[in-house]
This record gives sequence, C-alpha cells and structure tokens, in this order.
Amino acid sequence: VLPDDVDPMDVRYNVIQWVHRSTRGWSYGSSVRDPRTQEIIKGHVTLGSLRVRQDYLIAEGLLAPYSEGRDDVGMLSEFALSRIRQLSAHEVGHTLGIAHNFAASSDDRASVMDYPHPMVTLNAQGEVVVDNAYAVGIGEWDKRAIIWGYQDFPEGVVEAEARSRIIEKTLASGLRYVADEHARIGTRASAGPAHPAGSLWDSGADPVAELNRLMTLRAVVLGRFSDSAIQNGRAMATLEDVLVPAYLMHRYQVEAAATVLGGQTFTYAMRGDGQAVMSRVSADEQRAALSAMLATLDAKALRLSDDIVSLIPPRPPQSGVSRELFPRHTGYVFDPMAAAGTAAKITLTQLLDYKRAARMNNQQLADLDLPGFADVLSIVINDLWPSSRDSSLITIERMVQVMLVDQLVSLLGNVAAAPQVRADALDALVKIQKRAEKTRDRTLPGAAHMRFIARQISAHLDASDVFQRGDLTVPPGSPI
Repeated sequence: VLPDDVDPMDVRYNVIQWVHRSTRGWSYGSSVRDPRTQEIIKGHVTLGSLRVRQDYLIAEGLLAPYSEGRDDVGMLSEFALSRIRQLSAHEVGHTLGIAHNFAASSDDRASVMDYPHPMVTLNAQGEVVVDNAYAVGIGEWDKRAIIWGYQDFPEGVVEAEARSRIIEKTLASGLRYVADEHARIGTRASAGPAHPAGSLWDSGADPVAELNRLMTLRAVVLGRFSDSAIQNGRAMATLEDVLVPAYLMHRYQVEAAATVLGGQTFTYAMRGDGQAVMSRVSADEQRAALSAMLATLDAKALRLSDDIVSLIPPRPPQSGVSRELFPRHTGYVFDPMAAAGTAAKITLTQLLDYKRAARMNNQQLADLDLPGFADVLSIVINDLWPSSRDSSLITIERMVQVMLVDQLVSLLGNVAAAPQVRADALDALVKIQKRAEKTRDRTLPGAAHMRFIARQISAHLDASDVFQRGDLTVPPGSPI
C-alpha cells in the first residue's frame, strides 16, 4: 500500500494503481522514459476493478456455486484473483518494454503477455474444474525476453554476439511469437487473422480441437444452468448477466479456429537465421476447422432451453439495460432468438470475412487441394439447409439462413473485397435464391420465409450500388 507521504506520480517509485470503473475497460502498463536514451525510469500500471467482476460472472456461470443454500464465494474469489495476478504480471511486463505475444497460449501458456482464456475442464464425474484456470508465474517466453533485454555481460564479452546467441537459443526452443498487428481482429492488417497460433483469449495448441472441447463444456454448463448461478436475494433477471458469458464462452475460440481457413503459419524471419518463413495449413486441417465452426451454427447448439428462458423475467424497475446483455426483438422480454442470433453472427462473420475469403482463393493458386472460398460457401449452404428438419429447431435454422444471406449481400457490395470473392458471393446468393424459389413449404411461416429470402436477394441484386467497382492503389513510383 502506498505510504501517505508518497506521490504516485513521483518518478522514483514504480506504482500499481487500482481504478474503479462503472463499465468494462482495459488495464495498462506504461513507462516514463528518458527521452535521450529511452531508458525506463518508472513503471506505472493501472488495473481496472471491473475486470474482477467479469471473472466473477464467468465463474458463477461455470460453477453455479449457490445451490442448496451453498454460498461458496471463496472459490469465485480465487478464480478472479488468479486472473488479476496474471494480469498484474502482464502489465508489469509492458512497463519493462515487453510486447504482447499472442502465440503463447498455443505453446502451453508460455507467456503472461498473451490474453488468456480460463482453462476450464471436466473431471471424470463430469464436474466443472477451474483449479488450473490461469497459469501461475511468468512463462518461458517472458524469461527469454528478459534475458535478452536485461542481461548483464562480463567484461570482455561482445554484447552483440552474446545477444545473438540468446536469440538463437530462443529460436531453437521452438517458442513462437505473433504480434498485435497479426492477431487482433479489426486492425488494418488483420480483419481476419491468418496465423493459426495467433489469437486473443484462446487456448490450446490446436485451435480446432479446443473449439470442439469448449463446445462440449458449453453444452454441459448450459445443461445445468439454473438460478444457482446467482445469490439468494438477487433479482432473477440478473441471471442474464451470468448467462451471457456462459452462452458465448466459445466466441474467442471460434475466432481462433477461423484462422485455420486460408491460414498461414509464418515467422518474422531474418535472412540467414534458419527460421521457416511460411507454410500453408493443410487441407484436412482446414476442413476440420470448417466442420467445427459449422457445429456452432447447429440449431441444437444455439437453442436455449425453456428451463433457462423461463427463469429470466424483465429487468426490475430502475435497474436499466446495459450493453452487457443480449439484444432483443421483443421489447423488455428476454429474447432467446436474438441470443442465438448473436452467437451465429460471431461464426458467420468469421466464415465470410473478405480478407480470409481472398486468402482461401489465393491458396488454390499453389495447391488445388486446398479449399477455395466457393468450396466453403457450398458446404455452408448445404449445412444450413439440411434435408431433414426438426420442427422444434426450424425457427432458429431460418434465422441463421437469413443472417447468411445478409452477410453475403454485404460481401457482394464490399468494394474492398477481391473481385473473385464478390463473384463467389454472387454465385452463392443466386443458388440460395433458386433454392428458395423452388422450395414448397406448406407451413405459413415456412412459405413466408422462403419468399422473404428470394425477394431479399432479388431486391439487392437489382440495386444500383451493389456492383460498384473496387479499386487497387498502385504504389508510388515518382520520383525515382
């Protein structure tokens, strides 16, 4: 605890400060540096207290700790505090000048400088286990980074040569590194990241196997979800606060699995350092990734049981609705269809990312066995229009079909997309339109749905702005 007579801005002291927020926010590890030498003089970490609340919600949904009068807040506290300890080390790493390494989670949690997803498992009895949710201590990558940056060398040792040997030993260890700009979704370089080991909030060496594992865990958690996830005396409507992270627990692993489609394993190789520069993900791995992602769109996986829905009433007066809750088409009444739609949107957005689509087409230039974007679209359409229908799930299936059409329409009109990607989107829309026009659904909702899809596609194809041309900027040439 900071002594009363010490100013937290005093450059002589390294400080970790605890900041309260009313909404979620990032934590920061900043430094004060000598502008002449860039020597780090002071480290200053800001931790947001709401991060604890997020971990508490995750743990409540996973463990349902309040059953039968039980109030096991100790387990929840340890879960949340283990994350804060890891986060503190992460931000201190930034004050020391260490960058993010988003490949660390794929290398057995080799660094605190990744964004970790809690490692949650099921034991032999099918019970949720969180004992190893977050790693303890710093990882091997962190140690190598500190050795390289802060190692003192005896007199007579050539420092440049010694640091080169540190790098060589690090490369030989097999530890991988993926930087921010090649992992974060939404950055200029990576609207759809391509490195299968470089994602945020993911786990495991194999992103596809981990997605399948998480979907199994998710099914168990949702199958047991009840009012035991909130304390006695809390409004029943607040069950939704806990449900959101439980229902969407797979969201980040979907993004990780998507990197396998059109994926490229690459290094930041320097000429002569012996690193493999780049390799494409195999066709079998890409097909497995597509299969795993399509499983997240299965109506059975998207459907919330009525046992859960019936537990969530409208919010109490004056409590308000925040962005942390699911959207609604139903006013203030909980909307399980909109919840399913949010999960479906996560997967469809990744499957139809225009940069990822271009990479899938480009990879066929090198290897025709690798899937192109048209191949993926054909599989997606066939999967979302199953030959046999379950009447209890058909409403969700129709919603996902409409969402697919919406995404394809956006892709067709995206002038930043490659011409072949837009052509593939057009071809898919025409196929869906013909399917909708030929389908004879005898139910009123089914007939209306098919008519809506057919008319929607027709209207968009007739719009004057759909086929606006894209443009490629030629790099500057003058003066030479």
